[in-house]
Amino acid sequence: MAIANSVIIFGPSGSVGSATALQVYRAGVKVTLALRDPRKPVPALIGISAEKVQADLTKPESIQAAVRQSGANSAFIYTIFGTPDHMRASIVALKEAGIEMVVLLSSYTIQSDIHSVSPDEYVPWVHAQVEISLEEIYGKDGFVAVRPCYFASNILWSNAGIQAGQVRHANPEAEYDWISPEDIGRVCGSILARGLKDRVVWLMGPEKMALKDAVGVVSRALGRVITVTKITAAEALEELVKNGTPEGTAGWIVRYITEDAGYEFKTAVFEEAAGNVLKYTHRVPVKFDQWVCENIRRFDA
Repeated sequence: MAIANSVIIFGPSGSVGSATALQVYRAGVKVTLALRDPRKPVPALIGISAEKVQADLTKPESIQAAVRQSGANSAFIYTIFGTPDHMRASIVALKEAGIEMVVLLSSYTIQSDIHSVSPDEYVPWVHAQVEISLEEIYGKDGFVAVRPCYFASNILWSNAGIQAGQVRHANPEAEYDWISPEDIGRVCGSILARGLKDRVVWLMGPEKMALKDAVGVVSRALGRVITVTKITAAEALEELVKNGTPEGTAGWIVRYITEDAGYEFKTAVFEEAAGNVLKYTHRVPVKFDQWVCENIRRFDA
């Protein structure tokens, strides 16, 4: 796998993308930020020297132009839901423009061979299809799939309830690992900067915490009472769809939180995943309460 001489980051305005870019930059590697609107400010990256280029991961022509303008030989991308070809045309564009190494933000929910994931398991299936596209175009040694588990920022799915003082959830007792998106980005950036050859990198947060207890952390940080109310799976599905979540994704999420929550702590790769933030970044992973304090303004957005 090629050592990066220049890296292009798609989606740098997101928490993972910006942390990836910052990690690459701090390693002394040239960074280019690819945005749909390059005029858009990226607050987390103010002060670093990085060119901005226009690109959209759903538009192969813009990808080719952006990569050629950047001169990058490595790229960070993320899975896009709803593309009819599972991002194949976009990945071909990366290859044809000169990208030799790709780091994909994938998902811990893939717990079997990527070719055997059932379409009924919508979220892991979509991620698996993109990994298959990468494998077919780059081969097994041309990309790394980073598969994090439950993002700490997923607590913001409940932000309307947090602001109202009552969070409604189908399974408040469900336990998650709450990995910091910034830790995920730091791992991705380390892999890009060092040209590491691991085919799959599993990631988990440093603690096991129930949803109701995570809301309690937010409640204390904000200094106000927030209750948690259990609702039915049907009610949870209705609320997700009403708030704009695609039905296939919403159905999978509800099934996950009501039937499969906590599965990540029982997987064969659990111990490996739990140690990988420290292994790749040489930093102790961020705990949930620290992440909440660092992002407290987002709860009033």
